[in-house]
Amino acid sequence: MAFTLHAQELPPIIKYAPNTYKAGNQNWMISQNKQNIMYFANNDGLLEFNGSEWLLYPSANESILRSVKVIDERIYTGCYMEFGYWERKQNGLLKYKSLSDKIKSKILDDEQFWNILQFDHWVIFQSLNQIFIYDSKNETFKTIKPESGIFKAYSVAKSIYFQTVKNGFYEIENGVSKLISKDAFFINNKIVSIYKRNNGLLLLTQYDGFYEFKDNKLSKWITDSDVQLNNSSVYCGQKYADESYLIGTVSNGIFIINSEGETLYHITQNKGISNNTALSLFEDADKNIWIGLDNGINCINITSPIRSFYDDTGILGTVYASIIHGDKLYVGTNQGLFYKNKDGYDTFKFVSGTKGQVWSLYSYDNKLFCGHDSGTFLVENQIATSLFNGSGTWKFEPVPSNKNILLQGNYSGISVLEKINNSWQFKNKIKGFDYSSKYFEFSDSDEIIISHEYKGIFRIKIDPNYSKVTLFEAHENPKKGKNASIANFGGTVYYASKDGIFDFNNKSKKFQKTKKLSSAFEKDEYLSGKLMTDNSNRLWFFSKNYINYFSYGKLSTTLKHNVIPIPSSLTNSMLGYENISQLSESLYLVGTTDGYYTINIDDLLFNNNHLYITAITTNKHNESLTNESIRENGSFDSNNNNITFSFTVPKYNKYIIAEFQYKLEGFQNEWSEWSSKPTVNFKNLQPGKYTFVVRSKIGNAISENAEKYSFTILKPWYLTNLALVIYTLLLLVMAYFINKAYQKYYYKQQEKLIEENNRLLEIKELETEQELMRVKNQQLEQDFENKNRELAASTMNLIKKNELLSMIKEDLKSSTETLPNKSIKSVITSINKNINEEDSWNVFVDAFNNADKDFLKKIKAAHQSLTPNDLRLCAFLRLNLSSKEIAPLLNISVRSVEIKRYRLRKKMDLSHEQGLVEYILSI
Repeated sequence: MAFTLHAQELPPIIKYAPNTYKAGNQNWMISQNKQNIMYFANNDGLLEFNGSEWLLYPSANESILRSVKVIDERIYTGCYMEFGYWERKQNGLLKYKSLSDKIKSKILDDEQFWNILQFDHWVIFQSLNQIFIYDSKNETFKTIKPESGIFKAYSVAKSIYFQTVKNGFYEIENGVSKLISKDAFFINNKIVSIYKRNNGLLLLTQYDGFYEFKDNKLSKWITDSDVQLNNSSVYCGQKYADESYLIGTVSNGIFIINSEGETLYHITQNKGISNNTALSLFEDADKNIWIGLDNGINCINITSPIRSFYDDTGILGTVYASIIHGDKLYVGTNQGLFYKNKDGYDTFKFVSGTKGQVWSLYSYDNKLFCGHDSGTFLVENQIATSLFNGSGTWKFEPVPSNKNILLQGNYSGISVLEKINNSWQFKNKIKGFDYSSKYFEFSDSDEIIISHEYKGIFRIKIDPNYSKVTLFEAHENPKKGKNASIANFGGTVYYASKDGIFDFNNKSKKFQKTKKLSSAFEKDEYLSGKLMTDNSNRLWFFSKNYINYFSYGKLSTTLKHNVIPIPSSLTNSMLGYENISQLSESLYLVGTTDGYYTINIDDLLFNNNHLYITAITTNKHNESLTNESIRENGSFDSNNNNITFSFTVPKYNKYIIAEFQYKLEGFQNEWSEWSSKPTVNFKNLQPGKYTFVVRSKIGNAISENAEKYSFTILKPWYLTNLALVIYTLLLLVMAYFINKAYQKYYYKQQEKLIEENNRLLEIKELETEQELMRVKNQQLEQDFENKNRELAASTMNLIKKNELLSMIKEDLKSSTETLPNKSIKSVITSINKNINEEDSWNVFVDAFNNADKDFLKKIKAAHQSLTPNDLRLCAFLRLNLSSKEIAPLLNISVRSVEIKRYRLRKKMDLSHEQGLVEYILSI
């Protein structure tokens, strides 16, 4: 049973859809500048692509851009009734300048400019009606306007040609048109493209293939694709660097034909490109072929060492194994086993009886063994014969000590195939081990290491007859891991998992981690531990961003780590089932979910890896981005301190991706980790000087340059030198005024202190005076008390004297009654006189006034009706004497004293509640 599955291995094709580049569907013309930046004449304007970022510049009048041509530093474009050029500003963006404005009157209504050509310093703008020749040195124009319309103008070698609708084929010489031929061929056939060939011209027509035009004669140039070209509408053409020809059609994709007329490739929509209508073709500096399609842009890496086979039918399926056996390439897939001739574009054919999942292919003893979900098949002459169907077979491994024994790992244990009478047959299952044996390797002639993804690592020994297990040991370390596996490389068994790569020590019978090999997973994210070896002594495995292999140097035994920068996201490999097989010394096949691709590792060159900074933008917080100059050092305000750098390596390769590493001196002086992201943003940078440095690498090749950009974040105005000077002056002024204020303050404080001291002195003096007064008062009080005591003593003496005299008087009166005597009466009279003598009273008054000044005057002034006797009574009451004590002094009875007191109250008009003595004491 054979399938019609054409096995054309195509170069990698990168597809850019309109929603990727965010512009119109159609792309009419393509060009490239010296920095390898691509430009496309797109429906929405000029489309720029630097390998990392797309940027659209709308045309001057917002019409469809029909043509683009890069000449030196200018990008010339033509559209509806308008043409001119774009130049790059210092900030990296393009600015348009119109040329057609100078000759606006000569441009026809509804005219469009479909083509732009260069000849020395002249730029030729071609519409369907006329040709404008622009002298870029003198900035002048010449116009060529044929009688009939123009199909197209062509630049061939050092000549400019054009074809008219009715009048034939012309060449432009000295700024004027010259008829070359008016042959009917040029009137009946539209010429799409013209090339130099065999000292003549090779003409590519729209519907009739190629013709050679030499010595004014036409002849058909036969190619393999003539039938298809005759049935296609050719729209564009391009001569390739290797003398082959690129042909773009309206409905049949593109053709690549070599100089002998042989078809190298016919690539259509179902073979890999996005659309069957090719509007433009272009060969870039790296010999990639760009296709401007009716619905997108494609880039074919025609010189890539990678070729891919894409199965869009689903017949082949996911490739799990491949091998060259004899002159055939066999691929084992989830649909069965297929084969084709190893050379040429043959069709894949199905090996009958192998329908289902193929796990492995192994060539041994000139036989091909197929590990299948149904068991084991022996494939001879493209015919599969079942050797074992007890369970599915994972892999095969020869016994080191017996070339006629082959072990196979099955879904349940390990079984034996034996060669008997030159015929391979199933011998037996090895007893004592029933676990799935997807990966196993011999560590000794009778010792096998098995890796089980869910149970870990086992070590078994088998008897000499390979019939049973004599030793079974489960290893605790290394730990089991997802997508882990083992492989024998250079006589050493290696185990790989997410924890690293370990080698088996035959002496200790233990695994130990190898730093050299494990470093590969440290440099790139682990995806799978699937290890594979080849016939050239290379150890292969896959990580997130690379295909890795270790190999020994030619002059040393040191393992070298090599990387192929093809990320897993582009290869569509099955995790844990990655497979790579060696087709020749340097050619390898890698299976994918939708076919396979091949790599020639000797042709993997990553030279001319040149890096460019494409844009520098800054912004203030929550404000839009501003493009800054990339040609001059930057200087930004302190609040404009968020800066974004965009950079690129303008390489357009589907599988080989550039990585970048950067540092910002003054902020981050160490190199960052390698990353494929072509932008980096620094936020809230502090004022200071910075230098941004970025470099790139593709594979192991570091870029030939490292781009630098120095810039300064200015200090805020309040921290500038001028501000500091002003602050210094203000501080000096403030210091001066503060000093003056302090001087004034201290002067006032000093005055206040002096005043306070004076006041304190005054207070002290006053206190001293008060103290003196207090002392004097105390002295006066003392004197007063002394005088009072004297007065009291004098009064008491007077009272005692009067009492004595009264007693004597009474005694004498008693004596006179019994013994009348004149002399006694005389004595009594003297006594009475002495008691009432005014002198005694005057003495008392003087003493009383000394003790209590002005009392008698005050009370007399208050009560003018008081008699001298009343004043005497007041004086005695002032001395707080009782009536009994007063009576002898007044020489009256106590009763008489009470009466006097009563009368005195009346004279003083005292109230009933007020005491007489209290009142007198209060005056």
